Amino acid sequence: MTLAHDIHHEAIRLAYRPPYDWAAMLGFLQLRAIPGIERVDGDSYARTISLDGVQGTIRVRPARGNALQATVRVARADALPAIIARMRRVLDLDSDPVVLAARFAHDPVLAALIAARPGLRVPGAWDGFELAMRAVLGQQITVSAAIRLAGKLVATHGALLAQPEDGLTHVFPTPEAVAPAELAVLGMPRSRAATLSAVAAAAVADPNLFEPGSSLDDAITRLRAIRGIGEWTAQYIALRQLREPDAFPSADIGLIRALEKLESRAYTPKQLLARAESWRPWRAYAAQHLWSAG
Repeated sequence: MTLAHDIHHEAIRLAYRPPYDWAAMLGFLQLRAIPGIERVDGDSYARTISLDGVQGTIRVRPARGNALQATVRVARADALPAIIARMRRVLDLDSDPVVLAARFAHDPVLAALIAARPGLRVPGAWDGFELAMRAVLGQQITVSAAIRLAGKLVATHGALLAQPEDGLTHVFPTPEAVAPAELAVLGMPRSRAATLSAVAAAAVADPNLFEPGSSLDDAITRLRAIRGIGEWTAQYIALRQLREPDAFPSADIGLIRALEKLESRAYTPKQLLARAESWRPWRAYAAQHLWSAG
């Protein structure tokens, strides 16, 4: 259906394989919602979108049966298939929790975590550049502090949404807008600002930088070639944006602390990596369960 100003409004059913823990997904997204870009109200998640120059918004809420309902407002109806494909990746709707549970049945710790949260998914990202900016902004600070900085970045360098809606006012800045900007003035260390600039410049130089590659190792090597991107950040980008099911940031303090608590023993990153060997090739899902348990 076409509304005024040539805005298309579509309600689309997003099916998934049960179970699905929408409350956990919503909690993850709410904690990381960037003002002006995302909003969580009740049982719904909404965000602005920009795809190949086409702006819009999408709102997702539970539907009857094993499905969510996505309400999309977009200027061009032909953008809908790509938008829906991206949202399915964001919400990890194509994974099979029953199959994953069987893969971890041999491990008492993971088996117990999955039994407690059988529908937990790995949240993805709408856009690779946006996710990379979030990851760098979150280095060595709290999630809430990182979101405040992201909000400043959006307000300063993001494009205004043509038709604001319920507090959704901007689309995330493009690499072209961020690369030449002086970012330290937003209130971050110059080293972090330099890394953000380097990521933006790399994304301008290679528009496919955040697209899936031939292997996880290749992806990590490509990302680590960017100045300021270390192993943790590269693995995190691979996990959430590239949808690499075996990505695993073994130096993550949250993962280490969670497993230490569950097994009542100390772990170094190297020891955690060895412990996770039996979780391959699904370490990303093990990581999500450990984060949720911590």
